[in-house]
Amino acid sequence: MVLLFNYRIPRMILLQPLLEMLLLFAVFLICTLPHRFGGEAHAVGVVTAGSMFALVAVASLAAFGLYRYALRGSTLSRWLRGAFALAVGFALARVAFLNLGGLDVYVSSLPTVGAAAVASVAMLRLAIASGKRLDWFSHRILVLGTGVDAVAVERSLSSMTASGVSFVGFYPSGASGEIAVPKEAVLSSSTPLEVLVGELRVHEVIVALREQRGGTLPLSELLACRLRGVRVTDLSGFFERMTGEVPIDALKASWLIYGEGFRQGWARRLVKRGFDICAATLLLAIGLPVMLLTAIAIWLDSPGPILFFQERVGLGGRVLRVIKFRSMRIDAEKDGTPRWARSGDSRVTRVGRLIRKARIDELPQIFNVLRGEMSLVGPRPERPYFVSKLTDHIPFYGARHTLKPGLTGWAQVRCDYGASIEDSAKKLQYDLYYVKNHTLFLDLLILLKTIKVVASGKGAH
Repeated sequence: MVLLFNYRIPRMILLQPLLEMLLLFAVFLICTLPHRFGGEAHAVGVVTAGSMFALVAVASLAAFGLYRYALRGSTLSRWLRGAFALAVGFALARVAFLNLGGLDVYVSSLPTVGAAAVASVAMLRLAIASGKRLDWFSHRILVLGTGVDAVAVERSLSSMTASGVSFVGFYPSGASGEIAVPKEAVLSSSTPLEVLVGELRVHEVIVALREQRGGTLPLSELLACRLRGVRVTDLSGFFERMTGEVPIDALKASWLIYGEGFRQGWARRLVKRGFDICAATLLLAIGLPVMLLTAIAIWLDSPGPILFFQERVGLGGRVLRVIKFRSMRIDAEKDGTPRWARSGDSRVTRVGRLIRKARIDELPQIFNVLRGEMSLVGPRPERPYFVSKLTDHIPFYGARHTLKPGLTGWAQVRCDYGASIEDSAKKLQYDLYYVKNHTLFLDLLILLKTIKVVASGKGAH
């Protein structure tokens, strides 16, 4: 996995496009070599044309989803999709060459370049596919421990094989206690850990031992692994890096105190605020017609105000009033007791059900963003009544209030709507990851995922 703007991306997803771009560039240069020696195109023009050709072809392959670590569909459909993507790339390159001198030279070379490019990319992809089958490119992980934490790590690893992660096995330790993992996956403890790591080509050891005091942790063996270049990671670091969440049941205050991240300097705040203003203004301009139609529909559908103002807890624990389109009856909480919305909630109006599904009821919060009370991306603000309860039951819950609350957030695009203390604890794990690792790149990624979630109607109550 490669760290890109605090976000982990499988190494091959970055390496393969780069290799193919260099290969296509080389193919173009070789195929246009006779023309260059004939004096019909100068070197700068050929290099420029080759760069254009390589960039456009790789962009076309990426647009057709052909750079995932594990591609979907049958082998035949993937090859057909790849051929079609390259054909589109060649057509776009032909258009790009219109702005270059010596157009006839480049166009006349395209059939030769195209045939050689298809053959070269096919051979490179066959080599990469063979490497994946032989486990050359995967990140091989060994888990130290055999308890329930080791089971949780293995379960996460099994869902990530498509991202180039390979699980090797469990190595027992004196601190493991009860064996909760499948016995057939337990490696022999008769072989020293550092020797086994070398034999199995392990890249990383995950320490799945919650109790690490009193000499229970094999420090000398782990140090030997580390000195050989093998990464050693604790539970919190593993889940943060691999799953995009910070598990609170294995979280220690010392990890939060000494760990990296939590960048909240003036430069980050300035960039985030500038992005909020620009993006919120654009979103308001685009969404204004929808908001006007929604206001009319609410007015016609049920008695009561169109807008709904609700107290939520924001930055530093301060209370703010968020603005929403009213989606429930005016007597939804007539007994005065706040309640979470649930699937099929009878308090939701007919129009309310539609605007909740499309998240249109949240659009007026754009004004909270423009006023500086909220951010476009951040932990979703919760009501004071629930915050009081959740703070008592969930450790580190107050950490989510160190950033401005958001119109959308990492928890919203990674898990469903929360309607219980257990759901809120799960969401907090994603909120802690965002608080620790938030960047402009992650904000953009969350906004793109939000569009996908809204389009699918996932998790709307």
